[in-house]
Amino acid sequence: MQKLLSLYFSWKGEQPLTVNKLPGAGSNREYFRLYSSDGSSVIGSVGTSRDENHAFIYLSRHFAENGIHVPRVLAVSDDQLVYLQEDLGNVSLFDAIAGGRNAGGRYNQQEKLLLIKTIKALPEIQVTGARNLKWDNCYPQQEFNEDTVLFDLNYFKYCFLKPLDIDFHELKLEANFRLFAKDLVSEPSDTFMYRDFQARNIMLDANGTPYFIDFQGGRKGPFYYDLASFLWQASAKYSHKLRRQLVYEYYNSLKNYIEVPSVRHFVERLSLFVLFRTLQVLGAYGFRGYFERKKHFIESIPAAIQNLREMLDINVFTYPYLMEVLRRITELPQFAQIEGTALSRTDGYKTTEKNVYMAHPSDGPATFSKYDNKGPLVVRVFSFSFHKGIPVDETGNGGGYVFDCRSTHNPGRYEPYKKLTGLDEPVIRFLEDDGEILTFLDSVYKLADAHVRRYIQRGFTSLMFSFGCTGGQHRSVYAAQHLAEHINKKFGVEVKICHREQSVNQTLKATQGDKQS
Repeated sequence: MQKLLSLYFSWKGEQPLTVNKLPGAGSNREYFRLYSSDGSSVIGSVGTSRDENHAFIYLSRHFAENGIHVPRVLAVSDDQLVYLQEDLGNVSLFDAIAGGRNAGGRYNQQEKLLLIKTIKALPEIQVTGARNLKWDNCYPQQEFNEDTVLFDLNYFKYCFLKPLDIDFHELKLEANFRLFAKDLVSEPSDTFMYRDFQARNIMLDANGTPYFIDFQGGRKGPFYYDLASFLWQASAKYSHKLRRQLVYEYYNSLKNYIEVPSVRHFVERLSLFVLFRTLQVLGAYGFRGYFERKKHFIESIPAAIQNLREMLDINVFTYPYLMEVLRRITELPQFAQIEGTALSRTDGYKTTEKNVYMAHPSDGPATFSKYDNKGPLVVRVFSFSFHKGIPVDETGNGGGYVFDCRSTHNPGRYEPYKKLTGLDEPVIRFLEDDGEILTFLDSVYKLADAHVRRYIQRGFTSLMFSFGCTGGQHRSVYAAQHLAEHINKKFGVEVKICHREQSVNQTLKATQGDKQS
């Protein structure tokens, strides 16, 4: 601590007003936030490894010189065991997307935009950051190679596979490991491999701009690794759809920096690194969970096994014995996949026998509504004048859609149509020649069709649509009549029409069966 305070004094010219220790990270370094008298703050790092610190300091300065968003190193002790860096605040990407992660991977639009912004920024540190980089400053390895791959694969074997007590042929597995390692390093790479690219290592400024931290373990290596590491992190719970979108965003962003391979080649190579990263993670979880007895890591294993299960389903890998062993792992009873949520509920609520919704699996079946399965559906369509109020729903269901036709061209402003209604041929011809009412109804039909179809599926009995205009005579009458005829013809349900201000009532009888076209 004294060395940190001395460094701060020599840099700032005063002692810090307060010093707060920050939560520990994965390394042996300790982090502190130091506040000055003017309210500004910096981050102080106290480490035990000069080489690790040197790697961070060198890389940070190199990246900053190339315009990459990283924390600036402000001051360094003579022995490089202590340094000061720019304070990027307290908001990490991990914190910012916690809501979606805690919801089982159901990320909202804002969270998705942060993920997209981050993944699009990744090629900058990988490609731009690699230019003129002196790789001998990297720690503990300068380059991703066969030896480092085999180390991680054997880490998986000894720390995860063997504790499971699965019988396997050592030489056959080793042979597949070596083939796998050769394939992973088969393409030369001049890019920077972050290696620990994850949401915890991305800080966000007030505008949501991502800043990279904890890159001191980076080295020369393939760009696929970081993408796989980020998107297939077990705890993130990214959906297949979201992963696919983020891969697409990354691929298009990478085009701005280097010539990229074909989509097919890119996806095939990415699959190799996803498999490798999954085995790497299982090795780490095995060591931390099975040997160090840390509950969190044991609880994280099923999610990683599910990632493995999904990779095996791709069936593009040419390592038959390794695939056999991995498949046997996924079939172990302790890693049994839960196929779905039980239909019976412990809270006493009845669930629908026919679930018409495509909900998230974690939600289980929808509870039963008292309105379900009553049928048949009767649709009521009204026209009215806004001056006389919106029609009352006499069924007690509270009403339905209310559409305002007053934005469309009004034939009632012209003398030939003043005494006519929307049921009369001259008014119909006027409205359809003008065309505004047709565009209006196109949108109405889309809403109405979806609503009617769902009400039929659930066995609801009543649905109401109302169209209002100034006098309830022309536009609203035309729109109500045409929607009623449209619904009756398309779905075959009974439709009751009430042109309230015209005292006109009509019933369109149900036809045989439910068309649902």
